[in-house]
Amino acid sequence: MKTFAILLFSFLMTKGCQTSEKKDMKAAIIEYVANTRGFYQKIEIKDNTASVSHERSGKEKPTTIVLSKEDSAQLAALLEDIDFEDLKNLKAPTEKRFYDGAAIANLKITYKDKTYQSASFDHGFPPAEIEKIVLKINSFAKQNNEN
Repeated sequence: MKTFAILLFSFLMTKGCQTSEKKDMKAAIIEYVANTRGFYQKIEIKDNTASVSHERSGKEKPTTIVLSKEDSAQLAALLEDIDFEDLKNLKAPTEKRFYDGAAIANLKITYKDKTYQSASFDHGFPPAEIEKIVLKINSFAKQNNEN
């Protein structure tokens, strides 16, 4: 009986640790900003909605897009692949932003009241480690432009 109790306790502890390691999308705010002198785009994802703004002054009311269950699940899976602590150390693959060849972009993730921000990179050319999530985030702005 003691052996059964120990095995059960061990199993429950293992399962508890595994679920606590998963990142919860509801506890995350994802913000992507790309800007240059003549271009501005801010996409903020929070509570299964994406807000897209193209005006840096904040006077424009952002367009809000309700994310589908599929989009939310894809974002959650992509968020799992990101090492938040390493985000600031990612190297940009190109340097077009240095001579106005591309807008300057940043990815910021606020997770459980702690903020993680990437180094600047070229809009359209994110570091490989965050490329999939950046492309997914930008797809919401493209959906907005098509409507």
